[in-house]
Amino acid sequence: MNLQNQDIKIGRTIDDLVEGETFSLSETIKNREILLYLGLTNDDNPLYSQYDYIKELGLTKPVVPTALIFGIITSTINKHLPGPGSHIVNVNLNLVEKIFRNDLLSFNFEIIKIDTNKDLATINIEIVRNDERVADAMVLVQPPLPEHDLT
Repeated sequence: MNLQNQDIKIGRTIDDLVEGETFSLSETIKNREILLYLGLTNDDNPLYSQYDYIKELGLTKPVVPTALIFGIITSTINKHLPGPGSHIVNVNLNLVEKIFRNDLLSFNFEIIKIDTNKDLATINIEIVRNDERVADAMVLVQPPLPEHDLT
């Protein structure tokens, strides 16, 4: 395939990845992101925005929608590990604790398995808040195919 736009950056292929490779980032999900999500999806779950409801549950802050956590995971895979051109084929996301607005979260990605026969990488993600695991995920990713395989 001859790419017309030479500025397009493609991520690493299955042969470029190494089991045990890691990538980490920190994110804080703020009110702006939650409001954008609610507006885009028309999700009216009071757990995400209604303080009276939240107080009745004994909580002090709104809960972050699961879709936003999923979005951080998928965008990180698509930007960094393996990078642009990756295709996520399966996700298992486990929320151990509620994640609240303005929590500082550390997302720790690790490639735990590479299957060169199927062109798939398994990535484990641990999400931590103040040294406490609040979520984890297992993602099966097809890295970008080599240029000659794109036709």
